[in-house]
Amino acid sequence: MKTLSMLFKKTVLVALVSVLALAALPVTNVSASGMSDPENPPADKTQLSGERLERVWVQMQRVYERQGRILDRADEMVERFQELIARFEENGKDVAALQAALDAFDEALKEAHPIYESAKGIINSHQGFDANGKVIDQEKAVETVKDLSGKLKEIREIVREPGRALREAIKAFRDARRSAEISG
Repeated sequence: MKTLSMLFKKTVLVALVSVLALAALPVTNVSASGMSDPENPPADKTQLSGERLERVWVQMQRVYERQGRILDRADEMVERFQELIARFEENGKDVAALQAALDAFDEALKEAHPIYESAKGIINSHQGFDANGKVIDQEKAVETVKDLSGKLKEIREIVREPGRALREAIKAFRDARRSAEISG
């Protein structure tokens, strides 16, 4: 029974670390080709083809949806991880560093959610694009893509460091438990 409990705890810990790793991974920065190509800069940034803008718009929406799923999973993970920390604390384990890292990550998630919602407003208004994602106003479409890209980047930047710190705290906690089990 003790080994089953230990196996369960390790499995939950691995799952949580995996979710954290996914949440902190950088999402590729999407920009229309030619916008940042130093060898072939466009004379005017609004001169991107409508077709290219439409592809970028679709890709940006996919990135937005993926970030939403990651944020949702991270919220669920924080709740489960908090329960696990409480159990470790009940068993007399020192969880102060782990709790501090989890609290910082939770705060980052809370800070990221309003930005995510404002990105939702950009997608819903889809200025420069029609309801089917076709460019109807080139200049507004370019601005919309830039605005959405900025929001998604801001979310990544907010969550990245606290996610890394939490992963490190988990690793340190796990290593300390292993060394305590070996010596004890």
